[in-house]
Amino acid sequence: MTLDTNSSEVPFYFILMGIPGFEVFHTWISIPFCCFYTVSIMGNTTILAVIRAEPSLHEPMYLFLSMLALTDLGLTLTTLPTVMGILWLNASKISFEACFAQFFFIHAFSFMESSVLLAMSFDRYVAICRPLHYASILTNQVIRRIGLAIICRCVLAVLSPLFLLKRLPFCGSHNLSHSYCLHQDMIHLVCADTTINNWYGFLLALFINILDSLLIMLSYGFILRSVLRLGSHIERLRALNNCMSHILAVLVLYVPMVGVSMTHRFAKHAPPIVHVIMANIYLLAPPLINPIIYSVKTKQIRQGIFHLLSHR
Repeated sequence: MTLDTNSSEVPFYFILMGIPGFEVFHTWISIPFCCFYTVSIMGNTTILAVIRAEPSLHEPMYLFLSMLALTDLGLTLTTLPTVMGILWLNASKISFEACFAQFFFIHAFSFMESSVLLAMSFDRYVAICRPLHYASILTNQVIRRIGLAIICRCVLAVLSPLFLLKRLPFCGSHNLSHSYCLHQDMIHLVCADTTINNWYGFLLALFINILDSLLIMLSYGFILRSVLRLGSHIERLRALNNCMSHILAVLVLYVPMVGVSMTHRFAKHAPPIVHVIMANIYLLAPPLINPIIYSVKTKQIRQGIFHLLSHR
């Protein structure tokens, strides 16, 4: 049976999947997930509060960090309702409109994560390779323009596959493979030719994720060349230490991303739980770990947290 999703006569919905094979343990599984989401929300909110409260942190590096925290917070709040709804209430149904709304926000925030990390790598490049021009290059106006460009880039990038997918008819099967709506999952339920959608999705990933990662590597190539020219060993370590938090944040995003891609490409017949775990790691790890990284590795953020707590 094929359902016309453009018809208002047939209410259409999707069925989200929890942890396959562990449905009876959903209540217990909800405990670590609840902890993950709590730490993510509190961590990113704290980063934003510290940067806002400390005038000394109103610098390009920390303004980009606030963009990253906002992106992580948005990604967390986008997946939280359906994930915890399934684990707590077994609420697996999601309407057609709500599923596409979640699809939009998940992919938009994922692309924003990559774009913000690229902007942060440019910040580190200017700070280390052109320190005398740092303040004149990364002005507040330039940072606002970069932020606006990131939003426009990611929103426009996600709108096209959303409309391409929404116009297609879906089969009688409503079952998705995850606890949230993803493009690569929803497209498997389409009863029509999806060649254009598949190629567009591939080119989109190539243009944003792969291009961003290559540009980040290029910026660090220039940074490494500049660092090696420093005469003092201590100066080299200090310069590299200034980049360590950003390097760890890049790894937290791109290592799970590569893992998900490899699983979809080479482990198509793996148990469903493998794909579910990899997808959850990809979406939950950056919002959870990034605030921890910057709180531990960045002295100014750590001091700001102590000041904020002592003031309260």
